[in-house]
Amino acid sequence: MRQQGAGKKGTVRRPGRVTAGLAVMTAGLLLFHRAVPGSPGSLLESFLPWLGLVVVVLFGLALLRRSRVALVALVLPVAAWAYAFGGLLLPGEGAESGAYGLVVVQHNVSDENPDPAGTARALAAAGPDLVALEELVPPALSVYGRTLAPDYPYHAVHGTVGLWSKHPLTGVRPVDIRPRGIDGPWERGLRAVARTPRGDVAVYVAHLPSVRIGAGGLASARRDESARRLGDALAAEEVRTVVLLGDLNGTVEDRGLAPLTSRLGVAARGLAPSFPAAFPVARIDQVMARSAAVGRIRTLPATGSDHLPVLARVALP
Repeated sequence: MRQQGAGKKGTVRRPGRVTAGLAVMTAGLLLFHRAVPGSPGSLLESFLPWLGLVVVVLFGLALLRRSRVALVALVLPVAAWAYAFGGLLLPGEGAESGAYGLVVVQHNVSDENPDPAGTARALAAAGPDLVALEELVPPALSVYGRTLAPDYPYHAVHGTVGLWSKHPLTGVRPVDIRPRGIDGPWERGLRAVARTPRGDVAVYVAHLPSVRIGAGGLASARRDESARRLGDALAAEEVRTVVLLGDLNGTVEDRGLAPLTSRLGVAARGLAPSFPAAFPVARIDQVMARSAAVGRIRTLPATGSDHLPVLARVALP
């Protein structure tokens, strides 16, 4: 007579042990993702918050198997996810509520946007102080300019990136973030100083190169090189308060953006996935700051772009 619960060779089944092992592995990836080398690690970091869905699936399996071991093990990834991302879900701005708030909008408007005027009106309706746009191409550029001009009398454009402001702009200059190997026109960075009621703010607008996802992870060498060049420019910036707005083609967890995230603070509240607009899975449109605090970041309704606009309030000192 075969022992109940034994396998064909007499081994005792241990329901839930595999689920428990996967729970421990998920916690390890959340806490020690930097240990995953190279492009696979960068790919993991791009979608790191989605490991929360893995935890939900594992919880369902643990209940299905009625495994106490698995349920106990799930405490680890739940705690790890809460440690990494729980603060983003808390209510409030996450920045000094009494400080002067500079409201900013960042949007890659897409060079194939069929309604640039409607997009510009939608962004202006949100009432930001600064509007940063990428993928500006003629003739849409002139449409954005005309539509935003009544509310934003100051603007600066360099190549395919632009900044519209309610505050005077000075010190406008291009920022060279072109990686090696790219020939022809490629002007994707600018810097300007906004004269706000709380003093000068150096505002950078940037559009880093796209990345490709393959079997080996992220093909991100050009993006990473461009991020390093932008990081060098930020390090040399003499104005104390800095705000960076841009399509950085990476999440703030992605190690490829370390030259930026090591120098600038990121949003204290909000996940706000912005790409692709039809089913957003990652926030690659960023608002970062130095000597200022980025509060809650949120997406705005879809426009004619394949990105969603993001809006944040930056508390200035």
